[in-house]
Amino acid sequence: MLILQTERLRLREIEERDAPFILELLTDPSFLDNIGDRGVRDLCSAVNYIHNGPRASYAQNGYGLWLVELKETSESIGLSGVLRRDTLPAPDIGYAFLPRHWSKGYAVEACSAVRDHAMRVLGMPRLLAIVSPGNAASVKVLERIGLRFEETVCMGEEDLQLFALDA
Repeated sequence: MLILQTERLRLREIEERDAPFILELLTDPSFLDNIGDRGVRDLCSAVNYIHNGPRASYAQNGYGLWLVELKETSESIGLSGVLRRDTLPAPDIGYAFLPRHWSKGYAVEACSAVRDHAMRVLGMPRLLAIVSPGNAASVKVLERIGLRFEETVCMGEEDLQLFALDA
């Protein structure tokens, strides 16, 4: 199901057929370094991730991570969406793109659309984001879409930077 469109991108619900892309993205070293290991090792675990992660979130919350694809070619390039974590007081924006699609403005374009959708359509009064310290590229994306650093928070065994935007 199509959720959002921008000038160059479509954001849609992730489906089982996206398992090869999910496997590639979630096992990319940059994903593992900056976001973490989601236990995806093969197509079967990618399908499980899709069902237990994004699709479960769609059913429970009405939103989640969406697949980002290029309008022109329908190539899958990343994920972007809104997450609801028990460890945060408000929903947070999340995103990840394959390195070959970095530095082309796709993250800012997708995340701007997600931000607007979250606040205007879903009616969220506050949107958060968490970033690993030292991930300057992600900080730049968040600042470009209007989020500002609030504090450092401990989640699990890791200290993360918390960014926020109020409607």
